[in-house]
Amino acid sequence: MATWNPCKRREFIRKLRQLGFEGPFAGKAHEFMVNAGRRQTIPTNAEYSVPQLRMVLRQIQVRLARSISAEEWLSL
Repeated sequence: MATWNPCKRREFIRKLRQLGFEGPFAGKAHEFMVNAGRRQTIPTNAEYSVPQLRMVLRQIQVRLARSISAEEWLSL
């Protein structure tokens, strides 16, 4: 069983692109990525901790209307 690990920002953006997101685009305070016309804010940290990663992925799962398991996330 795969476990969640911290993720570098560059790797996080690469994985979101594989999930169908476009960007990142400049916002006012944060950058964001777009999927089907909906914005997803991206934190500006250089590395995302496991709790922060899981929080953002929960938001992404709602936008995609499907779940993303740790195994799937690591395989992207």
